[in-house]
Amino acid sequence: MIRAKKLEYLTSSIFTEMANHKHRLMAQGRDIIDLGIGSPDLPPPKHVMEALKESVMQGNVYGYAHQQGFPTLRQAFVEWFEKRFNGIKLDPMKEVLTLMGSQDGLAHLPLALLDPGDVALVPDPSYPVFASGIHLASADVAPLPLLPENGFLPDFSALDPDVVKRAKMMILNYPGNPVPAVADEAFYKRAIDFCREHEIVLVHDLAYSELTFDGYRPMSILEIEGAKDVAVEFHSLSKSFSMAGTRIGFIAGNTEAVEALARLKSNIDYGVFGSVQHAATVALSGDQSYTREMSAVYQERRDILIDGLSALGWQIEKPKATMFIWAKLPFDMPSKEFALRLVEEAGVVVIPGEAFGNYGHGYVRIAMVQPAERLRETVRRIAESGILNTKPIA
Repeated sequence: MIRAKKLEYLTSSIFTEMANHKHRLMAQGRDIIDLGIGSPDLPPPKHVMEALKESVMQGNVYGYAHQQGFPTLRQAFVEWFEKRFNGIKLDPMKEVLTLMGSQDGLAHLPLALLDPGDVALVPDPSYPVFASGIHLASADVAPLPLLPENGFLPDFSALDPDVVKRAKMMILNYPGNPVPAVADEAFYKRAIDFCREHEIVLVHDLAYSELTFDGYRPMSILEIEGAKDVAVEFHSLSKSFSMAGTRIGFIAGNTEAVEALARLKSNIDYGVFGSVQHAATVALSGDQSYTREMSAVYQERRDILIDGLSALGWQIEKPKATMFIWAKLPFDMPSKEFALRLVEEAGVVVIPGEAFGNYGHGYVRIAMVQPAERLRETVRRIAESGILNTKPIA
């Protein structure tokens, strides 16, 4: 088979392996609870679904869409952003670009900003597309270790100076996936100062800005003075409004980076389907109570899982945001082995931490994408399987 060598870096082997195990067991008649892939199981707000339904019946929405996004949609995003993030103003024409989801932008931005041999600093563990986009650009990935003793925040002072000299991009993600850690204003200031000093574009993925718990409200990195000089930020309606399948998101911030991505994408696609853009406009400009209601649902799920597992002796810190739990195994076992045993013995799918990087070993990611009763069943199955009574490996 003829294929580019860079595709060797693009692997979904662990995700595929877990899916294959799930389907094999289902074919045997087993009931499997899938807490692997983070696909929202809740529907979007009713008024958004109604707007989408009405729009698709209009005959004028089936042509090529505006590549940069309808001006009305970009204006709706700008107004939503200003209300949500303490009055920060964006230029809808120069500082905002509509995307087919934030993953679209994360995969393509390195192609617009990096040359072969450039370096991008990427969190480890991290969402796989961060590194995939770098490899597709034939650039090099340098890890930013996320360690629990640092609150899962990177230590910029520990980076190799020679690597930093070659770095042209740095990716951050708070609240994060797979690690649902959060960052504060002081950290963002350090990150911006570091990137300004070393002439690095700072890319912040804020896909989970609205899926939060216990009253926590993440800030935007663009709230930091001078952030637009070096930073762009990705936003997504996939998680905020449960619109993952309709693929709609935004990049906002530094004009040069936004323009570079816009130029690239004008050569490879024709923009988001017009009816989806209309529905997204309604979502951003309409009643925002859905995000609070959705967060309450996920918070209940979080508590069911973590409180239940805690009662079994598996102590896990409760995240402040996202639909994920990043769980350190309660004993010394390879996380892939644990995940395979869990699906076999308890019928529960989770993702081994090493799927997200070398520093993911010893952890599993649990997605809270099942109703409360299924999560109670998850805890019951884990208890009955006895897997948490495994003796530590010597």
